Amino acid sequence: MRTPRGKLLLVLAVVVVVAGTGWGVGTLLRSPADEAAARKPPKPSLVTAAVERRKLVATVVVSGTLEYGSPYPVSLAGVVGGSETAQRATRAPRRGTLAEGAVLMEVNGRPVFVFAGTVPMHRSIASGAKGADVKQLQKALRRLGYRVPATGVFDQATITAVSRFYAKRGYEAQQPTLELRQKRDDLRRAVRAAQEVLATERKALDEGKDVLPLKVKFANARQDLKEAEQALKSARAQDHTTEDEAKVEAAESAVRAAEEKLLTAQQELAQATATPTPVPNPSPTAGPTAGPPADTRLLELRVANARADLTAARSALERVLEEAGTARAKRLTELTKNVRVAREAVVTAEQALRQVRQLSPVKLKVANAQSDLVAAQALLAEFSRTYGTTVPPGEVVFLPKLPARLHKSSVKAGELVDKSIATVTSSAFVVSGSVDVAEAERLKTGLNASIETEAGKTVPGTLTSLGGRDAKGAVPVTITPASMKGLKKLAGAPVTVRVTIGATDQEVLVVPAAAVVTAADGKARVQVETAPDQTKEVEVRTGLSADGAVEVTGDLRPGDMVVINSA
Repeated sequence: MRTPRGKLLLVLAVVVVVAGTGWGVGTLLRSPADEAAARKPPKPSLVTAAVERRKLVATVVVSGTLEYGSPYPVSLAGVVGGSETAQRATRAPRRGTLAEGAVLMEVNGRPVFVFAGTVPMHRSIASGAKGADVKQLQKALRRLGYRVPATGVFDQATITAVSRFYAKRGYEAQQPTLELRQKRDDLRRAVRAAQEVLATERKALDEGKDVLPLKVKFANARQDLKEAEQALKSARAQDHTTEDEAKVEAAESAVRAAEEKLLTAQQELAQATATPTPVPNPSPTAGPTAGPPADTRLLELRVANARADLTAARSALERVLEEAGTARAKRLTELTKNVRVAREAVVTAEQALRQVRQLSPVKLKVANAQSDLVAAQALLAEFSRTYGTTVPPGEVVFLPKLPARLHKSSVKAGELVDKSIATVTSSAFVVSGSVDVAEAERLKTGLNASIETEAGKTVPGTLTSLGGRDAKGAVPVTITPASMKGLKKLAGAPVTVRVTIGATDQEVLVVPAAAVVTAADGKARVQVETAPDQTKEVEVRTGLSADGAVEVTGDLRPGDMVVINSA
């Protein structure tokens, strides 16, 4: 049985439920007039934006990838080692930094070295080779500390430096192969065989009946000439013959005897003339007195005869000397004539021998043997010129710039080396991307850029290259970071680059580009809101535009509301 309080609560609940239901139904039910009023468009209003004062920066956005720059495919210029057998990699290229003189890989156990240079390796460098590639190799060896002249000639000094370079890295410079050594031996045997044939044919020619007598005659003529020249030489060295010398000595002795006889006679005459003959005095107390002068006629006659004998002796000596000189001149003339005759005999004998040899049937064989010998010697000389230590074309790779980074290896150990072996890059990072043609026309190398990573890091950079249009109509661009710090871990990551193509020097008035309208007179204007739903036109001059905004000058102030469009 319910109490009066409970009945009251029940009645109140029923009233509340009924009232709520009625209110809900009333809200869902609208009259046609109410429904039409709800569907009317709102009252037209103006869409505006505030005039701002700020710096304006125009950029071109490039989406690209951060990667190592200057990719360069590497391939071998030829065989490694001296053999033309299959070239198989025994040590594949390894990723990392390549310095000058480093071993890039091994082929058939032989090394492949890298050097800096722009001239590609294109041949085997052998002894005596000349060219820009040789000079480039010499400069690389000099940078590594080896004393070698940069002459462009692969001389002995360069060969020694190459051998030392190989030995320092645990290898031996390429020496002649067994095949080359055998070839050199064959060429040497060919020269010896040609010499033997020539000697045999010459002997057959010289032993011919028509040649041997003339050969003996020629030899005799040469011996006669030698003896005649020796006799002439001896005669010229002597003033007189032995017989003439005896005559001259006898004549000179006679002259000396005559001179002595004359001197004796003169002395006796002088003595006789100076001492008079004494006469005895009859007085016993007085001494001897001087007598008459002595008779000197005999002595004077002796002096005269001695002088005549001396004159005759001297005349005889002069005749002997004259006769000896005449005899010597006659003898030299005869000996000189003998030499001329002997020379003529030699020339005559030689011509006769040469003529007979030329007419001999064996002469052709001798000439052919001589030609064969010359040809064999020329082949041996040409082969020997390049024989010795060489640098095979595949054992050196010249890269435009070192150090470089080996980015990717295209060959594995055990594979045949018949294609590109690796790709190297520089050790610096770049961003590679592309832009459409319209944006590319606004770019130029040297523009500043900002590189943004996905992690939010920003690195300044520079636009360093613009390529040609690719197959898709885009223009490749390259941006180089100003610093490589912290980028190594981001290699291969996508980045966004903003290339600055223009910027204001200071803060300027900026409005949305959609707010500027060019009238029929060609002047730009904006509509400025002066009151709700009221505007006025203001003439402006436009400047730099970027990111949907444009620089303007005119009767505007920061905070003015300009109309973008009418609603």
